[in-house]
Amino acid sequence: MEHQQLLQETIAKMMTQGKGIVALDESTTTAGKRLLDIAVENTEDNRRIYRELYINAPGMQQYVSGVILYDETLRQSDRAGIPFKDTLHKNGVVIGIKVDEGLEVIENSPEEKVTKGLDGLDSRLAEYFELGARFAKWRAELYVSDTLPTDSVVQENMLRMAQYAQVCHQHGIVPVVEPEVFMEGAHSQSRAKEVTAHVLAMLIDTLKEQNVWLPGVVVKTSMVVPGSTSSEAMDARKIAADTVEVLQQTIPADIGGVIFLSGGQTTEEALRDLDAIADMEPLPFPVACSFGRALQKPALDVWQGKDENIQSAQQAFIEVLQKMSLADQGKL
Repeated sequence: MEHQQLLQETIAKMMTQGKGIVALDESTTTAGKRLLDIAVENTEDNRRIYRELYINAPGMQQYVSGVILYDETLRQSDRAGIPFKDTLHKNGVVIGIKVDEGLEVIENSPEEKVTKGLDGLDSRLAEYFELGARFAKWRAELYVSDTLPTDSVVQENMLRMAQYAQVCHQHGIVPVVEPEVFMEGAHSQSRAKEVTAHVLAMLIDTLKEQNVWLPGVVVKTSMVVPGSTSSEAMDARKIAADTVEVLQQTIPADIGGVIFLSGGQTTEEALRDLDAIADMEPLPFPVACSFGRALQKPALDVWQGKDENIQSAQQAFIEVLQKMSLADQGKL
């Protein structure tokens, strides 16, 4: 394949041990929810300041291998007029871009949704490559209950994900495939384990059926945790054991890498579970994390939308990155 070497070089940078990938790819609406939490108006300028807080944090590149951006952020500059993409590139941080276009309901299961965004993807990826992006992200939402997710919805999501991965490879961009098994719900950890194993197995089968080159793919997955409204306690060792067992059963050794999402866990929970996973026997592929809220929240709580708090907010961000780096190595 034409871009194999480029894809492998990008993945090697993304999966650097002791570093993680920061997800700053919230849509305009979701970014607005983050700002609303601290009583800040959802304007383009406030979203720019919000992203600048993290991208321009002094020394962040010591702990961060990549940053996933939203279309708006990839085109923005900081208050000094320096494009965010230039700052990231200068600091050796790989630029990623969210390319799915949200969710749509399908007829046969109206309570579930399928990710859309294949229309026009080829031209968007060509432009994103020119703007400096070297990996992309496509996320599916899969809800858990006694009857969900349905096989037809899982299959449709995985097919679209594989098609997205094919287009990424044509442009020398690493596809991050993210079938998020939602923590939301009252389901048990054993049910989450069953669903996660089924979804990941179907993902790999579909990628193979579509002839997607697996060493050029990164899988972004949920950890196996009990539902958010379940009475079951969160036990880091059990979460780590179940998560590693599922990965061993479903993910082939030649995959480019696996990264974990925080998926609604608190900062402390996500880091504790990552540390417990890193403490176990090594998996046959590189493993890292790609957290959004879990890395952002401490800094947002300090910032509160005030310029005078930016420096202390960035320090709070660096402190959580340091913990993430230790957790990634099983040293937290």
